[in-house]
Amino acid sequence: MNIKTLPQKVLLEGGKIYNPVSNKLEKGNLFIVNGKIASEDKSQTFDAQAIDCKGKIVTHGFCDIHVHFREPGREDKETLETGALAALAGGFTRVCVMPNTNPPLDTPESIRFIIEKGESVPVHIHPIGAITRQQAGKDITEMGLMKNEGAVAFSDDGLPVQDGSVMRRALEYGSMFDIPIINHAEDKCMREDGVMNEGPMSTRLGLSGNPTIAESSMVHRDLALGEMTGGRVHVPHVSTAQAADHIKEMKKTNNKVTAEVAPHHIYFNEAAIEHFDTNLKVAPPIRSEFDRKALIEAVKKGVFDCIATDHAPHTIEEKEASFDLAAFGMIGLESCFGAVNKVLVKENGLALSTLIQMLTINPRRIMGFESDLFQTGIQAEIVVLDPDEEWLFSKTNIHSRSKNSPFINETLIGRPVITISKNKIINNE
Repeated sequence: MNIKTLPQKVLLEGGKIYNPVSNKLEKGNLFIVNGKIASEDKSQTFDAQAIDCKGKIVTHGFCDIHVHFREPGREDKETLETGALAALAGGFTRVCVMPNTNPPLDTPESIRFIIEKGESVPVHIHPIGAITRQQAGKDITEMGLMKNEGAVAFSDDGLPVQDGSVMRRALEYGSMFDIPIINHAEDKCMREDGVMNEGPMSTRLGLSGNPTIAESSMVHRDLALGEMTGGRVHVPHVSTAQAADHIKEMKKTNNKVTAEVAPHHIYFNEAAIEHFDTNLKVAPPIRSEFDRKALIEAVKKGVFDCIATDHAPHTIEEKEASFDLAAFGMIGLESCFGAVNKVLVKENGLALSTLIQMLTINPRRIMGFESDLFQTGIQAEIVVLDPDEEWLFSKTNIHSRSKNSPFINETLIGRPVITISKNKIINNE
């Protein structure tokens, strides 16, 4: 990956420009001056640096509302800077970082730390604050003050809010600020010590199972609480058919419900764990082929609003352990587009425009970010895509500090070739 300062004048020419706001795909050029979108004027563009985008799609930079950059506390896994490089390589220009750091992002001061530290990295970073102090699941944090410092949502991600009364209060407080509440949907009592999907495969492999009802029952509870309180519920990393059905039904009557699906849950099924690759150990777990297909159908029916990677870096030591002892989580920013484009568009007939919307305007709208990125004068957040390139994902494609990806040696289809963000330009070609 080659990252440089953006020239004063840049002309992305010869490509097809896709505007996810208007849902229009048109051949044309995109002119950028001093890092901002400008009107194309031949008297101005003659001395611009031209970048040939023939055969490519030029569109908004991707937005991931669910990543773990581990700073503060575990900079050996990832930092805001290394996470930003991984994001750029994947076509992402804006990300939301989860609060399960050390210490967690549970105070206004910790939110301010992320905002200030994030100013120096080449993507836009937004902190998600913890729902409860120390993510202990008991006392609600100072949501109003944290929002004032820049928190865009609240979650105890990784640690489910088990107590329904706490979740109710969180949604009530969140409704005062019109801000999403995101609960890692796993009933800890049902999950117990499960390390993979519960079923015949877990029995055959001799691994403790995590049943699908652990997720779906918690999703059902949170949706009901959202309806009761009027709060905004965003359901993260849905992995089961039952949970997708609950979301589909609730969306019929409640327009404050949103949901995401992760690339690994629509790409892999539990059979991939047969070789005990600990990079496939995630929470919630990789599920059955039935669930995988159900998630794909749910995407096609509009049940899910966006794709989110749940990028979760871990050290080699944490992953090179027996499956039952290894850490939960995988990285996913660099491989995201190639994986979801392959499964959803190439193999299952989803419109490419719909996929791009799930990576651009939809997550931006959930978090309240500016979504019309082709306006004249707005800071350029652009990705140039080759939607048809087949490529082998390898460690050389990883710019995260950690390498825990099950996509290594997978053939993916489609990749971001150029990303422009915060006056920087990177080239993956």
